[in-house]
Amino acid sequence: MISGLYAITRETDDTPKLLMQVEAALRGGATVLQYRDKSGDVARQHEQASELRALCRAYAVPLVVNDHLRLADLVGADGLHLGRGDGSLREARLVLGHDVMIGVSCYQSLELALSAQDAGADYVAFGRFFSSTTKPDAQQAPLSLLVAASRRIHRPIVAIGGITPENASALLDAGADAVAVVGALFDEVDTESVARQFVDLFVEETED
Repeated sequence: MISGLYAITRETDDTPKLLMQVEAALRGGATVLQYRDKSGDVARQHEQASELRALCRAYAVPLVVNDHLRLADLVGADGLHLGRGDGSLREARLVLGHDVMIGVSCYQSLELALSAQDAGADYVAFGRFFSSTTKPDAQQAPLSLLVAASRRIHRPIVAIGGITPENASALLDAGADAVAVVGALFDEVDTESVARQFVDLFVEETED
């Protein structure tokens, strides 16, 4: 099950820094890590994904690869995340099997999420919900989408886009099971501390 802090890496050619930041996020309590690299540098992607797979294994946290079905298969990733134009869920399932989780970006569309659920997606993601440096031009999703999705989607729901410890609670209250975070984690000096702030929000939500 996907829940809690879903960390997504920044694209970088500085592999030691990437590993250092990711380990800080894992120490802070990230429950899922997505490796995202759109550079097209196959050698770098394979090296980084392999290193991250070993690191995630040490922390018993699943590694999800964004977009690249072949890379996910090669490194033995725990999951694959598909966005618009990243290939079909059916093809991914045939290659990876049923033990690997597959998530789908559904943007601002409940209909896409329902279709993904029917096709066998293990989780769905909506966003962006706030201003985002990763995808600044993406259309904004309303909180009401999470409310509606929580009533009709029987898979974990991930919210993404400009999420910080200060605004994440509104997403949890609306029905998100996990928050996917890039900048608020990896653009900060103390990634571990910020990760703990996110984790504390989920503890408070459980206690409420």
